[in-house]
Amino acid sequence: MTPAPDPLRQLINEGVSPWLEGVDRSVLVSGRLAWLVRYAGIRGVVCEPGPAAAIAIAEGDARRGRSGRLAGRGVPLERAVRELVVDDVRLACDALRGVHEATRGHDGHVSMALDPGLLHDAPSAAGYARELVRAVDRPNVLVRIPAVGQGLAAIRDCLAQGIGVHACGICSAQQYDAVLRAHMDGLELAGKAGLRLSSIACVASMAVQPIDAEVDRLLVESGTAAARPLLGEAARASARLVYRLLDERLGSSRWRALSRAGGRPQRLMWTTAPVPSASSDASEALGLSAVRYLERLVGWNTVIALTPAALAAVHRCEPRGDTLLGTHRGAQSVLDGLDLLGIPYDTVARRLAAECLDRLSAAWRGLRAAVAESVERAGEPAAVAAESVERAGDPM
Repeated sequence: MTPAPDPLRQLINEGVSPWLEGVDRSVLVSGRLAWLVRYAGIRGVVCEPGPAAAIAIAEGDARRGRSGRLAGRGVPLERAVRELVVDDVRLACDALRGVHEATRGHDGHVSMALDPGLLHDAPSAAGYARELVRAVDRPNVLVRIPAVGQGLAAIRDCLAQGIGVHACGICSAQQYDAVLRAHMDGLELAGKAGLRLSSIACVASMAVQPIDAEVDRLLVESGTAAARPLLGEAARASARLVYRLLDERLGSSRWRALSRAGGRPQRLMWTTAPVPSASSDASEALGLSAVRYLERLVGWNTVIALTPAALAAVHRCEPRGDTLLGTHRGAQSVLDGLDLLGIPYDTVARRLAAECLDRLSAAWRGLRAAVAESVERAGEPAAVAAESVERAGDPM
């Protein structure tokens, strides 16, 4: 494989895997993703069901033809959505299959979102995830599940069935502690079921830009001089505490037993996508903003997920080695400082985690609505499409 550009190669040498997030179908069918994997060092993908994909369907890109074929076959909306999503995930998995094989399953994964509407019932959500994984039929797919409420039980149940998981929406060490418990519970259940633990991958992600955006907003509103040194520090501090927590758990007797049985350590991922309300006109600035996380969140066996804008700005990155190990004391002082200013971080983190779940739910609703419109234009009766949208979240 051709070496990645210098900054990414430096990060890879430090144990950081660069993934791409915000991938749309044009990147997949054009061969752009395969090029990024081969020449830019991309080692994983986070596939989104978000507004960009929904708009692409409604505006009539390559999916329109597929929607028409599905309509001609009389495929119900929920199945049509699943087939369109699964088809894209397969393409991404195939582009990364060589990385997955070369790293013996350590890297080369594709994260596929599970509809949050299914999380009212963890066993049903795990069953639907199993059907999605079977439909994709690739060894390097992960199912992305929000780490809130019943999502934690769904994470455990998926791992217990041997399904690789991407736990998302983590905003604090307290929340991450619950994810770690779900991970180990799931692996222990998988082991009791006779499954091969070495084949079960798990990553857990924290969206760093939204954390800093919200906390910085509150700091500016406070209007105090003491707030100034804390600007832009909240996400890094929380990430350092999360990293410390993982390090502690990997030293526990419980994890050592799982490791002896073949269990793979969970990997932490930092996602750099901005809050959705950010102006698209500022994509270059947002890319440059994401570069600071490339420099500030460097740790062994971690993942950094880059938007296309961040990847375009990566040549500005100047990584200087590990920035996470042994930094928890200073990180806690940042959160203590926020608390003294009347900004309790755990309260902010819970709100941000709930907002992350809301955004993912809205993305799925938008995707269904766009597919329904596309199918209707291709010949599906409007009433059937509208009725199907109302059933959003029902497992097939």
